[in-house]
Amino acid sequence: MQISIELTLTPLQDDYEEHIIRFIKKLRLSEFTILENPLSTQVYGEYDKVMPFLTQEIKRAFGDMEHVLVYIKMVKSNRSNYEPHF
Repeated sequence: MQISIELTLTPLQDDYEEHIIRFIKKLRLSEFTILENPLSTQVYGEYDKVMPFLTQEIKRAFGDMEHVLVYIKMVKSNRSNYEPHF
């Protein structure tokens, strides 16, 4: 099953930028389709492969920071080719 996931990593500390950059670079190195914008990062791929990968990377990010939030939105389908029709 294909999924689309939108992630926003929000470190609650002064050195937040380096943590966000490190997290996004890890996502970029994956086998999945990654799209970025100024507010979030989208990950597209097969559910059974994406979820263990994200679990591992989120756990790693949590281990690097004292206080951090991760916002996640998930859609059942690969929406990486979405283009508005208006």
